[in-house]
Amino acid sequence: MSELVSLLFDTKEEAINAKVEFARMQTEHLVELEDLAVVYRGKNGRVRLDQTVDLAAVGAASGGFWGLLIGFLFSIPFGGPLLPIVTGVFGAGFGAISGKLTDYGIDDEMMRQVGRGLDEGKAALFVLVRKATIDKVLKHLERHRAQVLRTSLSEDLEAKLRQVLDHAGQQSAAAE
Repeated sequence: MSELVSLLFDTKEEAINAKVEFARMQTEHLVELEDLAVVYRGKNGRVRLDQTVDLAAVGAASGGFWGLLIGFLFSIPFGGPLLPIVTGVFGAGFGAISGKLTDYGIDDEMMRQVGRGLDEGKAALFVLVRKATIDKVLKHLERHRAQVLRTSLSEDLEAKLRQVLDHAGQQSAAAE
């Protein structure tokens, strides 16, 4: 079962640094992520979602590939060298639309709702974790100063996470 953790950072840059840290932990096999996103309000006040996977681009690439393949297969019996190109373009278009409409991982509307409540300059990091080596992940998070917004973790794990992040915040405040 996946666990959702959302953390509040003082700046967008800090949230992005933590996002990069989670990606690094995934390459080290300390955590298996299902989704990862930074949410912030742009200069115009509009809520922005910086997600790890652009589903529209993935859908367009996949649709284009399948469209070209089908076009090549049917161009032989039905003739027409333009058929693979036409089916590739239509496949890419339909793939992009289906990718845009697909909501994989963390609910976008929930993230936008949290984003609307953010103070100017603040950012939230949403992490959907499938599996994790908790003690090592917490050790990596000691460097990051953040507040826990919400989690689906057990009370014990959430308390440990809060303790690690509070300790990081106290160390940062003492250094300033």
